[in-house]
Amino acid sequence: MSAGLAVATIVVTALTIWLSVQLYEQHEADQRRQDILAAARQSALNFTSLDYRHYDRDSGNVLKGATGDFRKQFAAQTEELTKLVAQNKSVSEGQVLEAGIARSDERSARVLVVADSKVTNTAVPSGEARTYRLQLDLVLKGGRWLTSDVEFVG
Repeated sequence: MSAGLAVATIVVTALTIWLSVQLYEQHEADQRRQDILAAARQSALNFTSLDYRHYDRDSGNVLKGATGDFRKQFAAQTEELTKLVAQNKSVSEGQVLEAGIARSDERSARVLVVADSKVTNTAVPSGEARTYRLQLDLVLKGGRWLTSDVEFVG
């Protein structure tokens, strides 16, 4: 009888450990998805919210969440974009409507984002609505999800 109790104890302990590991892994995966979506939403919001009066700050926000080629390309265009948005007195107020993960693993993700923005400038002083469908590629660097590529899709 004590051998049966010992076996039952071992089985219950093993099952408890296995379930704990499964719950931990599920929690980690859920947290990773939330972190990826939060980073993608913020990146899309930064990318679609630019104001000529604060362009240094706004472009800096884009760069803070960027890495790799996307960061290099955006940084290289910042001086030209600063002049362009100032000339046109451009203001874009972005809003993320939807975001969904197309694929992800522990180090990278692709997120599809739908964002709206109201854009005003010298050509359209009353403003016009624009809808963007963006594909963002993100990578995990230094504990942060950073945007490595942005493509306009659809």
